Amino acid sequence: MRLLVLADSLAFHGPDGPLPADHAGLWPNIAAKALDGHVELAAGFGWTARDAWWSLTGDPRVWSLLPRTDVIVFAVGHMDTLPSPLPTYLRQGLRYLRPDGLRRWARTGYKAAQPALSRLLGGRPVALPPHLTVRYLADSVEAVHRLEPGIKPIGMVPSVHRSAAYGGVHTGRPAAVRAVRAWGERSGVPLLDVAAVVGDHVRSGRGNPDGMHWGWEGHELMGSAMADLVRSVAVSHSTE
Repeated sequence: MRLLVLADSLAFHGPDGPLPADHAGLWPNIAAKALDGHVELAAGFGWTARDAWWSLTGDPRVWSLLPRTDVIVFAVGHMDTLPSPLPTYLRQGLRYLRPDGLRRWARTGYKAAQPALSRLLGGRPVALPPHLTVRYLADSVEAVHRLEPGIKPIGMVPSVHRSAAYGGVHTGRPAAVRAVRAWGERSGVPLLDVAAVVGDHVRSGRGNPDGMHWGWEGHELMGSAMADLVRSVAVSHSTE
């Protein structure tokens, strides 16, 4: 079984920080091992469904992997639901500020203000509205089907968090969950309910201290759940 995972940092961030993509404790590698298969990971910090689309359509390495892929996992949509007090283009544009001192000052100020602004604005706007999350997921699946019709897509229902960096606010999640579930049902794309798998792990504080990412227990749970879902998709595909 050959997997391609397009993901945010939940796929490569462990209990103490980010790790190389081939680290055995990360859930994509746990899933691949359980399937006696192989996985390739294309991911980045803060990736939304839009970033996955950009990777799929703009990264030549991802193009080269598609002919050797059986299942593509769109492990995105989680960061889409987070409060984003600044518009995405301004928030991400902070990295381009010069001189260095101005950039550090601006980023420090934004990080300090973000929790209060998230609470003040009720968690809105979010990083990516649900209708755009669904649009980019749908476009991505259609593109994959056009290029490699035999690849089976899998999506995810957004995760949960208890992050102080966002003031513990996650009011944007319910609408995203409804939109993604409706899209999955319409399109026939199986979805892994991430909150059902790691919700208790996150809410109980057993994950990363940042309240967003997971500990090794969370990665084990996710890897096992993903392997089970991939098996069911493979069995369904073989009977079509």
